[in-house]
Amino acid sequence: MATLNITYNGLSSDLPLELDGHVTDVDVRRIAVEVVRSGGAPGMHIAHLREDAFNHYVVDRFRGPRGEERIYLRPKVPFGA
Repeated sequence: MATLNITYNGLSSDLPLELDGHVTDVDVRRIAVEVVRSGGAPGMHIAHLREDAFNHYVVDRFRGPRGEERIYLRPKVPFGA
């Protein structure tokens, strides 16, 4: 079980993901577009989200305190990576 956090347009949403293995950054962006379009991301439903909405976003991966995988999809910021 992993948690995907999506930040878009000043909103942020956490959603649990069942992953069968490592997913690439491209897969993370594709999954994010699908769940945001479908309303699967709590508090974030954009039916006509562009396919390339997350193309220039950063994918960060961390392990939580209990070893759970957390994936963050966020916009690039001017003062960091």
